[in-house]
Amino acid sequence: MRNAVTITGNESGPPMLFAHGYGCDQNMWRFVTPAFEETHRIVLFDHVGNGRSDLSAYRDSRHGSLGGYAEDILDIVREHDLREVVFVGHSVSAMIGVLAAIREPERFAGIVMIGPSPRYINDETDGYVGGFTRADIDGLLESLDSNYLGWSATMAPVIMGNPERPELGTELTNSFCATDPEIARKFARVTFLSDNRADLPNLRVPSLILQCSDDVIAPEVVGEYVHKNTQDSTFVALNATGHCPNLSAPEETVDAIKSWL
Repeated sequence: MRNAVTITGNESGPPMLFAHGYGCDQNMWRFVTPAFEETHRIVLFDHVGNGRSDLSAYRDSRHGSLGGYAEDILDIVREHDLREVVFVGHSVSAMIGVLAAIREPERFAGIVMIGPSPRYINDETDGYVGGFTRADIDGLLESLDSNYLGWSATMAPVIMGNPERPELGTELTNSFCATDPEIARKFARVTFLSDNRADLPNLRVPSLILQCSDDVIAPEVVGEYVHKNTQDSTFVALNATGHCPNLSAPEETVDAIKSWL
């Protein structure tokens, strides 16, 4: 199985498809999905290169852009004949979900974006703030290339935030380190060099944007940009801090999704 798809929950309920962020796997949703199991069909999977996915399924031609990952999502949706899907995407998967829903809107009932960013690099031509300069991202990718495990150990706790709960940073570090390093390097380029700003106005299904404070990867100004440029979107500022509220503040994350649903 290319994406190690797992289906649980209420077989006759509407499907919720959960997509993990960079360097993670479907296990990252374990504190969130139980809240929806009685009412929804829960669909989990691993992006190629992560978790229990089939590494041999990775193709530079396909996975060299977020569009290829969106195609993987649509393959899962078609294979299991899922309709009225509520897609929940964390971090880079938020944009992957947007691309999938633009291609086949009839399959999706809504998109939940947790810590989304349509572009990580600031764009001085139009004053867009993504949170990073091009030099920042080049440095990040260079350090990732030269020492992936060292980069993971340094960056994961920063991305997670919540320094008073070091076990969260450790979990993310271990998740990064379990990812195929070669694919992780390529996926980092695809993630951090992408620009999906022009796609946002083309999303035709309702969306929920969940924004944390003190998020070094997707600062608040970015979440507000996504909200402003996406029709029929709802913006919720969480009390949670860091970039991974699915792990650090699952109850608040669940409550926000349930209220929106």
